[in-house]
Amino acid sequence: MSKSKYIITTPDGQQVDLTQAIILKSNNLYPFGEHNYAIYETPEGYFVKGLNKGEREIMLTHFERIDETSARHYSHPYIREDE
Repeated sequence: MSKSKYIITTPDGQQVDLTQAIILKSNNLYPFGEHNYAIYETPEGYFVKGLNKGEREIMLTHFERIDETSARHYSHPYIREDE
């Protein structure tokens, strides 16, 4: 079994372990871009929103903690536009 961990850091310096988190919602279509996002719920009860700020080769580039209501009702504002 892999011992790799998926730990993210928010802009304010908080670290959250997403290794065992459940993905509540996501869009992981390639090529990556602003249409990509993921909403996570950790076993500790934290909610994290992962976004892509325009990077084509990395799915998620920005993470922030959000409250449960925001997580469960999140509607992503971007859609993928094919070139």
